[in-house]
Amino acid sequence: MERKMHASSNMSIKHLNKSGEIMRMRQKDLWVQILVLLSSVAYSLELDYTSIFSFGDSFSDAGNIVFIYGHRKPDLTMVKPPYGMTFFGHPTGRLSDGRLIVDFIAEALGLPLPPPSFAANRSFEQGANFATAGATALNRAFFVDNNFTVLSPFNISLGDQLGWFDDMKPSLCGAGGEPRRCECYFSNSLFFVGELGWNDYASVLFAGRGVDEARSHTPEIVRTICAGTQKLIDDGARTVVVSGVSPMGCTSGNLVRFASSSEADYEPDTGCLRKLNLLSMEHNRQLRQALAQLAGRNPGARIIYGDFYAPIAELAATPRRFGIDGEEGALRACCGSGGGRYNFDLNATCAMPGATTACEHPSAYVNWDGIHLTEAAYHHVADGWLRGPYAHPPILSSRSR
Repeated sequence: MERKMHASSNMSIKHLNKSGEIMRMRQKDLWVQILVLLSSVAYSLELDYTSIFSFGDSFSDAGNIVFIYGHRKPDLTMVKPPYGMTFFGHPTGRLSDGRLIVDFIAEALGLPLPPPSFAANRSFEQGANFATAGATALNRAFFVDNNFTVLSPFNISLGDQLGWFDDMKPSLCGAGGEPRRCECYFSNSLFFVGELGWNDYASVLFAGRGVDEARSHTPEIVRTICAGTQKLIDDGARTVVVSGVSPMGCTSGNLVRFASSSEADYEPDTGCLRKLNLLSMEHNRQLRQALAQLAGRNPGARIIYGDFYAPIAELAATPRRFGIDGEEGALRACCGSGGGRYNFDLNATCAMPGATTACEHPSAYVNWDGIHLTEAAYHHVADGWLRGPYAHPPILSSRSR
């Protein structure tokens, strides 16, 4: 009887020990779940941007060029169908069939699409888009003084856009743009310095001055972009995405304008113009190196390099992998005229008189109008910037305060 009671007692003790172990495991699991939840909340708070401010050229312009021209240029193509056909259902001033990179990123962050900064009766509390079609990194006077092709009759360079930003500050952070209030406000904003450089090089190339001369201006262009980025950081920006340039040799319009009879002038894997792509790569190499140095001088800021080259080159090299309609969809303009391999005629571009209608499925194309990209291509880039691998580091990674 005593042995039975002893055995029973041992069983009870084992049962109690086991119950205690289970309880401790459950408590441990509960604490793990709480820690995961707290980590998730902290992560989401770190990514809780309250506004987006964007600078750049036609790859980012949400309609500023239309407001700037006003009624002075009624033949602007981006205000006519089929621009905007895919998402908005009507032209919005964007040079695409739909949304741009910055639009997709705004949506991913739960923010409204940043309105063009020249739009009337709009609130800019949650951001503004200063990007303007034709914009350059260098000031307009540089191109005039050097007898390069001047792409725009207006002063719309990065420096000019930063001036517009300064003019907006009082409405964002109090009369006079009081520095401390601005710093607090902009520390929770996401800034974009768009793919500037494309038009700088185009101005040199269109003047017939050659790729080597265009490349000689890369250091000055990169310095200007970095100086603009530094200004935003000085204003209070803590996260700035700075974009490289896309492969200029994969653009339908450039493939027509700078066509060569030599097969050696084309990349075998993409069919793009080799020298123009090397120009883009050199710009991006110098820019990324300069941004790394800039980050070292600004340890409190998060400077993200947005790779605009790799995702577009990838679409050109392996189009079907991404739902693009083979070589035609990779290099041929969806909307335009001229037929041929690239469907581009400078005298009858998209929405101009004599231009054919847009392709039936823009999502199967990379190039929209011979220069700019389709919504599908912009979406591909935006995803790579948000989650990787095309941003260094990705936007949706924990940010420092």
